Amino acid sequence: MSIRMRHTKGHSGNRRSHHALSEMKIVKDAESGALRLPHRLDETTGMYRGKQIFSPKKKQAHGSKVKGPSTAPSAKPAHEHEHAHEEHSNAEMKSSKGIFGKIATGGRPKARSGFGGGA
Repeated sequence: MSIRMRHTKGHSGNRRSHHALSEMKIVKDAESGALRLPHRLDETTGMYRGKQIFSPKKKQAHGSKVKGPSTAPSAKPAHEHEHAHEEHSNAEMKSSKGIFGKIATGGRPKARSGFGGGA
Protein backbone atom coordinates (compact mmCIF):
# COMPACT_ATOMS: atom_id res chain seq x y z
CA MET A 1 0.00 0.00 0.00
CA SER A 2 1.13 3.50 -0.73
CA ILE A 3 1.51 6.09 2.00
CA ARG A 4 -1.11 8.82 1.79
CA MET A 5 0.04 12.40 1.51
CA ARG A 6 -0.26 14.62 4.55
CA HIS A 7 -2.41 17.69 4.72
CA THR A 8 -1.82 20.56 7.04
CA LYS A 9 -4.14 22.69 9.15
CA GLY A 10 -3.91 25.38 6.49
CA HIS A 11 -5.12 22.96 3.83
CA SER A 12 -8.13 22.00 5.99
CA GLY A 13 -8.84 25.67 6.71
CA ASN A 14 -8.80 26.55 3.02
CA ARG A 15 -11.26 23.78 2.29
CA ARG A 16 -13.54 24.84 5.15
CA SER A 17 -13.45 28.54 4.23
CA HIS A 18 -16.67 28.09 2.24
CA HIS A 19 -18.55 26.44 5.11
CA ALA A 20 -19.38 29.67 6.94
CA LEU A 21 -23.06 30.41 7.65
CA SER A 22 -24.50 33.76 6.70
CA GLU A 23 -27.29 35.66 8.43
CA MET A 24 -30.74 35.71 6.92
CA LYS A 25 -31.53 39.01 5.26
CA ILE A 26 -34.82 40.02 6.85
CA VAL A 27 -36.63 43.18 5.78
CA LYS A 28 -39.26 45.07 7.78
CA ASP A 29 -42.19 45.88 5.50
CA ALA A 30 -42.80 49.64 5.16
CA GLU A 31 -46.62 49.45 5.11
CA SER A 32 -47.53 46.64 7.52
CA GLY A 33 -44.35 46.49 9.59
CA ALA A 34 -44.21 42.70 9.26
CA LEU A 35 -40.91 40.90 8.76
CA ARG A 36 -40.32 39.17 5.44
CA LEU A 37 -37.52 38.06 3.13
CA PRO A 38 -36.43 40.50 0.42
CA HIS A 39 -38.05 40.15 -3.02
CA ARG A 40 -40.88 38.07 -1.52
CA LEU A 41 -44.49 39.00 -1.05
CA ASP A 42 -45.84 39.91 2.37
CA GLU A 43 -47.95 36.94 3.53
CA THR A 44 -49.87 38.92 6.12
CA THR A 45 -51.23 41.50 3.66
CA GLY A 46 -50.77 39.77 0.28
CA MET A 47 -48.94 42.82 -1.15
CA TYR A 48 -45.82 42.83 -3.32
CA ARG A 49 -44.20 46.09 -4.45
CA GLY A 50 -47.40 48.06 -3.78
CA LYS A 51 -49.72 45.68 -5.64
CA GLN A 52 -52.30 43.33 -4.14
CA ILE A 53 -51.32 39.84 -5.34
CA PHE A 54 -53.73 37.73 -3.30
CA SER A 55 -56.14 38.14 -0.44
CA PRO A 56 -54.83 36.50 2.75
CA LYS A 57 -56.94 33.88 4.51
CA LYS A 58 -58.63 34.89 7.73
CA LYS A 59 -57.45 32.83 10.68
CA GLN A 60 -60.09 31.17 12.81
CA ALA A 61 -59.99 31.59 16.54
CA HIS A 62 -58.30 28.66 18.23
CA GLY A 63 -60.87 26.22 19.57
CA SER A 64 -63.80 27.54 17.54
CA LYS A 65 -63.88 24.47 15.33
CA VAL A 66 -65.24 21.41 17.10
CA LYS A 67 -64.19 18.00 15.87
CA GLY A 68 -66.31 14.89 15.97
CA PRO A 69 -70.00 14.22 15.47
CA SER A 70 -72.44 16.95 16.34
CA THR A 71 -74.33 16.55 19.60
CA ALA A 72 -77.31 18.55 18.41
CA PRO A 73 -80.52 16.48 18.21
CA SER A 74 -81.31 15.52 14.65
CA ALA A 75 -84.77 15.32 13.09
CA LYS A 76 -84.46 11.77 11.78
CA PRO A 77 -83.78 8.83 14.13
CA ALA A 78 -80.47 7.01 13.99
CA HIS A 79 -80.48 4.09 11.56
CA GLU A 80 -79.66 0.76 13.16
CA HIS A 81 -78.68 -2.33 11.25
CA GLU A 82 -80.68 -5.42 12.15
CA HIS A 83 -77.79 -7.77 11.60
CA ALA A 84 -75.25 -5.77 13.59
CA HIS A 85 -75.52 -7.87 16.76
CA GLU A 86 -75.79 -11.28 15.13
CA GLU A 87 -72.80 -13.57 15.12
CA HIS A 88 -71.63 -15.06 11.88
CA SER A 89 -72.28 -18.74 11.25
CA ASN A 90 -68.58 -19.65 11.05
CA ALA A 91 -67.55 -17.60 14.12
CA GLU A 92 -67.93 -20.61 16.39
CA MET A 93 -65.74 -22.74 14.13
CA LYS A 94 -62.97 -20.14 14.18
CA SER A 95 -63.00 -19.78 17.96
CA SER A 96 -63.18 -23.52 18.64
CA LYS A 97 -59.73 -24.04 17.19
CA GLY A 98 -58.22 -22.56 20.37
CA ILE A 99 -54.57 -22.53 21.34
CA PHE A 100 -54.01 -26.24 20.70
CA GLY A 101 -55.22 -25.91 17.14
CA LYS A 102 -52.73 -23.11 16.56
CA ILE A 103 -49.86 -25.12 18.04
CA ALA A 104 -50.68 -28.20 15.96
CA THR A 105 -50.80 -26.29 12.68
CA GLY A 106 -47.81 -24.08 13.46
CA GLY A 107 -49.86 -20.97 14.21
CA ARG A 108 -49.46 -19.48 10.77
CA PRO A 109 -50.34 -20.40 7.22
CA LYS A 110 -47.90 -22.22 5.01
CA ALA A 111 -45.80 -20.15 2.63
CA ARG A 112 -47.19 -19.79 -0.85
CA SER A 113 -44.99 -20.21 -3.90
CA GLY A 114 -43.16 -17.03 -4.81
CA PHE A 115 -43.39 -15.55 -1.32
CA GLY A 116 -40.23 -17.20 -0.01
CA GLY A 117 -39.28 -19.68 2.67
CA GLY A 118 -41.26 -21.92 4.96
CA ALA A 119 -41.97 -25.61 4.61
